[in-house]
Amino acid sequence: MREESLPPFAPAMLDSMRAIGYSFEAALADIVDNSVAAGATRVDIQFRTDRIPYVAVIDDGEGMTTDGLREAMRHGGAGPHQTRSERDLGRFGLGLKTASLSQCRRLTVVSRRAGSTAGARWDLDLIAERKDWVLALLDPEDLADLPHVAELETTASGTIVLWQVFDRATAGEAFPDRALETLVDRARDHLALAFHRFLSGDEGGPRLAITINNRALPVVDPFLSAKRSTKLLPPETLDVGGATVTFRPFILPHISKMSHDDLELAGGEEGLRRYQGFYVYRGRRLITHGTWFRLLRQGELTKLARVLVDIPNSLDHLWALDVKKSTAYPPEVVRGGLQRTIERIAGESRNVYTFRGSRINKKDVKHIWQRVDLRGGFNYEINREHPVLIEIATRLADGHGTGLEPLLRAVEMALPVDSIYADMASDRVVQPRPDDAEATTVLGGLADQLMAALAGNPVAQRQLLNGGLLEMDVFAAHPEVTRRIVARLRGDN
Repeated sequence: MREESLPPFAPAMLDSMRAIGYSFEAALADIVDNSVAAGATRVDIQFRTDRIPYVAVIDDGEGMTTDGLREAMRHGGAGPHQTRSERDLGRFGLGLKTASLSQCRRLTVVSRRAGSTAGARWDLDLIAERKDWVLALLDPEDLADLPHVAELETTASGTIVLWQVFDRATAGEAFPDRALETLVDRARDHLALAFHRFLSGDEGGPRLAITINNRALPVVDPFLSAKRSTKLLPPETLDVGGATVTFRPFILPHISKMSHDDLELAGGEEGLRRYQGFYVYRGRRLITHGTWFRLLRQGELTKLARVLVDIPNSLDHLWALDVKKSTAYPPEVVRGGLQRTIERIAGESRNVYTFRGSRINKKDVKHIWQRVDLRGGFNYEINREHPVLIEIATRLADGHGTGLEPLLRAVEMALPVDSIYADMASDRVVQPRPDDAEATTVLGGLADQLMAALAGNPVAQRQLLNGGLLEMDVFAAHPEVTRRIVARLRGDN
C-alpha cells in the first residue's frame, strides 16, 4: 500500500465552501463571534459604498501576532474537537474564512499585538490564477493603503476584518451599492438580537459595545424581562454529561399591556406567534429562536411563552450545531427534560389570554357569553340567566317578549368567530370601546333599569349596589365607571 497527500484543488474547494448558506447578517455575526473570543469590549462595523465598497469589522480585542494570524487564516485551524474557553464562540475553525468569503472575494485581516501589526489576505482571484492555496502576507506598505489601519496603529491591540470585492452579497442587484446598504441595515437588527445579552451586560457578564458607522446598536430584550407584567417562572437545570443546561421560562404580558416599543421588541404585530418558543444561547450568544423543537405546536394561546436556554460550548457535539452557528437541535436527554415542563410553561401563556383581569374572570361573575362544550368541539351562547336579560324578559312579559329568543339565537349564529380569530392571530391591539363617557351613559342607564325593576325589593337593591353590579361582566369590565354609578345611586357626595 502506498500513501500520498491529496489536498483539495484550492479554487474549486473555496468556491464550493462559499455556497455553505451564510446570509449576510449571519456571516457578519460570525465575525463578531471572533471579536468576543478575543476579549473585545468594543466592535465597530464600518462600511462604505463609494469608490471601493467595503465592510470592516474593527475590535479592540487582544489581537494576533504574525504566527497567530497565519493560523487563524488556516481553514480548519482550530477544529471542533479542540477544547475552547467559555468565551470562545468558535466551533469548526472555519467561520472567519467561510463567513467572509461567502460574501466577498477578498478577505483581509490586519491585527495588532504587543506593538506589532500583521496582515494577511485570501484573494479568490489570486487563488484562481495560481491554482493553489496562496495566502498573501502583507508588508507595511501594503497595510498603509488599507482603510482604518492608521487608527489601529494608535492602539495597543485590536483586529480589522476587511471585506472587499463583493460578488455574492450583491449578486443580481441592479444597484449593488444600494443593496449593500440594505444588507447592513438588516444586519443591524440581527446583531442587536444575537448579541443582546452582551450589549446589556446581563447578569454581570462582560459588556460589548457594537456600533455600525459609529451608531450604537440598540439594547433589545425579547423577553421584556424588565416589564412588571412579564412573568418569570422558576428556572430549571439539567445535567448533561457533566455540563449544565439552564432554561428560564418567561410569559410575556398580554398585547393590550404592551406599549408600541414593547411590541417591537417582542417581534412586532406579526411576530408574537412566530417567535414563541425556545431561545437557545451558546455562551450568551443567541443561536436559534422561535421554535418548540417539535415538542409543542405553535398556537395562539402559547404565543406569549418564551424560554431562555443556556448551553455551554462543551455540548456542541450533542446539539448538532451547524457551521454557521445559526441552528441547534437538543439531544434526547434535554428534550425529555424540556417536555416535562413545557406544558406548564404553555399553560401559563394560555392563562394570560383566558384569565385577563382578576375581577371579570372570577367564577362568581355572571357572564353574558358562556362557553358550551359539545361533542368534538365547543361553542359560545348568550347566558339566558344573566340578570340583564332576565330584566328585559320581565319587561317584555304578557306576550310582548316572543321575539327575544329568536333575536338572541340570531346574534349567537352571527357571531363572527373566523374574523375574531383572524384579528387575534394578527396580534393587533383590540382598541378599548366604549370610552368612559359612553360607558357611563350606557351602564348608568342599565343600572337605573335594574334598580327600577327591583323597586319593591330594597334588600335586592342593596345587594345590587353592594357588589351585585360588579358580578356582571358588563359592569366588571369597567370597575371605575361602575363605582361612580353606585355612588350616584346611593346618593354619595
